[in-house]
Amino acid sequence: MQKSKKSLLGSLLEILMVSARLGFTSFGGPVAHLGYFHEEYVRRRKWLDEKSYADLVALCQFLPGPASSQVGIGIGFMRAGVLGGIVSFLGFTLPSVAVLILFALAVQGFDVSGAGWLHGLKLVAVAVVAHAIIGMAEKLTPDLKRKAIALAALVVTLLWQTAFTQVGVILLAALFGFLLYRNEQAESDEPFRFPISRGFAAVCLTLFFGLLILLPILREVTSLQWVAMFDSFYRSGALVFGGGHVVLPLLEREFVPTGWVSEEAFLAGYGAAQAVPGPLFTFAAYLGAVMGGWTGGLFATAAIFLPAFLLIAGTLPFWNSLRRSPKVRGALMGVNAAVVGILISAFYQPIWTSSILEPVDFALAAVLFSMLVYWKLPPWLIVAAGAAGGTLLALI
Repeated sequence: MQKSKKSLLGSLLEILMVSARLGFTSFGGPVAHLGYFHEEYVRRRKWLDEKSYADLVALCQFLPGPASSQVGIGIGFMRAGVLGGIVSFLGFTLPSVAVLILFALAVQGFDVSGAGWLHGLKLVAVAVVAHAIIGMAEKLTPDLKRKAIALAALVVTLLWQTAFTQVGVILLAALFGFLLYRNEQAESDEPFRFPISRGFAAVCLTLFFGLLILLPILREVTSLQWVAMFDSFYRSGALVFGGGHVVLPLLEREFVPTGWVSEEAFLAGYGAAQAVPGPLFTFAAYLGAVMGGWTGGLFATAAIFLPAFLLIAGTLPFWNSLRRSPKVRGALMGVNAAVVGILISAFYQPIWTSSILEPVDFALAAVLFSMLVYWKLPPWLIVAAGAAGGTLLALI
């Protein structure tokens, strides 16, 4: 028992160290985060194989909420149970939460949009995401049929950029994958190690839907501000498909018209949120701090991320048995191919279009890509080089 406790403590400390380093260095938005996770958890540490990572990404892309955060939480769950998921979430999220809370309390009008180092970090995202896409495409689209599914997903998500396009593409890809691959011979996959019972998962799913129904009722009955805040943040986190950028207009509608946050303060925080690493959902920490100080920031963070935590804990325990089914496996093969197309689409818009503005930008991105792929330097060093290179370019 003592040895088991030491083993669990060691795993938790390892998860905390790795996720915190990612939390301090993962710039570029959710697609870039998936690239950083792939590099760290699959390529370097081999905590899970390519197929399991792709299945986890496909599941989190399908669920509402912040996909990259859910992937990180899921990896923590598989590594060390509920505590592992919590520690992974805290390590990845708290760095940006702390920065945004401090920013809200100090310099709400600070403009970071033209900073050279910020542009350099965008170029880092170009290199990291390109590397992840190449690796995933080799594994997940080996034949012409899956290449065609990926291409269709790429075209559709580029031409019709709505909140529901991604979900529709994934559903159609699942249908085509089922029709094309339902009789495929099963591969030997490493099963998810998930030390959480299905009973706990059922409680999490019940709590997710229960809070979604109960909180608006409590809001009307009690008229308490903290209940209204929790309801607004929880609903925003529970009903968003497509990542952090989609949640911003929802949060603006929840808090600016009510007068809780001024439009100027909202826009200033949006600029700061673009400059910090980690998930964009931590923008909630800034809004909470504007409304209620540092405690309000932590309260808002817990409220907006709680749905993601409940959903991933509620679905992963059933995932092993589902993905072993030949029909489900066929659907997953289609979904994984579509995810490659979706990632390429997101790589072009907004990552490439907001980063590669001049030939010199492409040159620096190519250097960073080579440092990552060929010289195999650690991601934190790539981030530092990108920030320094962006600062230098701004001075030229």
